[in-house]
Amino acid sequence: MTASHGQGPVDHNEAHDAALGGRLNWLRAAVLGANDGVVSTAGLVVGVAGANASSSELLTAGLAGLLAGSLSMAAGEYVSVSTQRDAEQAALALERRELHHTPEAELAELTGLYEAKGLEPELAHQVAVQLTAHDALAAHAEAELGIDPNELTNPWHAAWASFAAFTVGALLPLLAIVLPPPTHRVWITVVAVLAALVVTGWASARLGGADPRRAVVRNVVGGGIAMGVTYAVGAILGASTG
Repeated sequence: MTASHGQGPVDHNEAHDAALGGRLNWLRAAVLGANDGVVSTAGLVVGVAGANASSSELLTAGLAGLLAGSLSMAAGEYVSVSTQRDAEQAALALERRELHHTPEAELAELTGLYEAKGLEPELAHQVAVQLTAHDALAAHAEAELGIDPNELTNPWHAAWASFAAFTVGALLPLLAIVLPPPTHRVWITVVAVLAALVVTGWASARLGGADPRRAVVRNVVGGGIAMGVTYAVGAILGASTG
């Protein structure tokens, strides 16, 4: 059907499918990874700058923080997603065994699931029979587990995405602190970081369907506090060892 009561064409390719949902999740993860890179690296380099470090010392500290942070993010995401994938594969393996050994019970279970979603018993049974005939594992995985057997999470994709997102985010405060003259580098970095946090806060909220204003305020206040605290600590330590 392409029209509804004279209201013009209806687009049925809306953001319902799992693939689009997965892409949105990846985008959110990328935005949040970049945000982590911005905040953590900004806190590090601003703190070191507070101790009156030279440009070369700032570059060394920033690069070390960038590499440590990006590798940590990648490793953490790899472990997390690997655990999720292992759990998904174990659940699918159990479902395969149940379908092989007790197909009638599994069909009755699938029928019950569709009844619980609001279908009439006879229609629920027809749907369960047809979906089982088409792809029994996929039908049960979707209805019982919320898993698409053909779209399992990939830990390597997650690790590389986190590594890249953190690195991109970390480069902004690193360049902002190293490139300007020493007398201007801290305030230029603060302005650049806060502007970036406005963008990442807005983007993460929009991708999640939330109010961007609250997300932006949280992001900016959190980043500002992080930079203020680390700068103060760096200044105190720099004064005490100077």
